[in-house]
Amino acid sequence: MNFSGKYQLQSQENFEPFMKAIGLPEDLIQKGKDIKGVSEIVHEGKKIKLTITYGPKVVRNEFTLGEECELETMTGEKVKVCSPTSGLRLFPRTSPNGDHVTETVDFSLSQGSWASGLSQWRRMWG
Repeated sequence: MNFSGKYQLQSQENFEPFMKAIGLPEDLIQKGKDIKGVSEIVHEGKKIKLTITYGPKVVRNEFTLGEECELETMTGEKVKVCSPTSGLRLFPRTSPNGDHVTETVDFSLSQGSWASGLSQWRRMWG
């Protein structure tokens, strides 16, 4: 499956409690809760280019499916991940702040994160 496209945040669940659990400062949580982030994916063969724009913050990552790589998170943290070679899940990862997965669901992106016994879900439409 090809993930190429531009996706805008449409809904999110459990944002504030989750961000508190991973240690994000309250002022950043309040600024971030109403921002409609945009993720742009360019998927060519096994290569993925991911650009995430969340307000003034822009994070760019590139990786190859099936290979370990280092990705930058929205907080600037660098995490090592190994992406799957097939299936609907784009990049499951584990970091000191928890686990994260992005997958396609009915022509949209669904992003889930888990940490400290809490979960957060974001749905983005292309």
